[in-house]
Amino acid sequence: MVRIHVKHGDGSDQKEFLYDCSTTSPIEEIAPEISRISNLQSRIDRLVFELEPHLEPLHGDAKAVSLLRALSEAKSYASKDQVVHNRPLSYHVLRNHVQALERELNSVPQFQKLLADVESSGEDLRQVCWAGKVLDRSKRLCDYIGANEKTKIVIKLQSTESCPETARCIQGTTNACEDGS
Repeated sequence: MVRIHVKHGDGSDQKEFLYDCSTTSPIEEIAPEISRISNLQSRIDRLVFELEPHLEPLHGDAKAVSLLRALSEAKSYASKDQVVHNRPLSYHVLRNHVQALERELNSVPQFQKLLADVESSGEDLRQVCWAGKVLDRSKRLCDYIGANEKTKIVIKLQSTESCPETARCIQGTTNACEDGS
């Protein structure tokens, strides 16, 4: 498995996570998956930011225990600390954390409007950049990094507007995939 260290955002708002995939994975499969994980990670961060001030008075309330636990688990799983501990994020686990938070928030009427305000944006169009180049979605990862499954790379997610125009796809015809395609 290739370990991809994904970075997105700028400055102090930069988020990061790890993602595992095969070298033969098509970029057109990797890019949307990374983007969905990024969106869920951002959504959890927004929920935590919006909810924590409202939850301070509820820390002693027995009804709020499950909400506080769901928020704490989601925050822990989506944090940058997962990179430090070398743990990749999974879209399905992140989605389950978001759904658990939504269930808990829907059970408390005062938080339903807050949940609607933090609704996630749909699929956004992001470019996957590696080594200063935009990865072509019609190629596979091995076309860029070779066939070594133990490779670790850093990928930057950028909006289509922020990718430099000169950062075209890596040129070249070398295909280093093992299956000969």
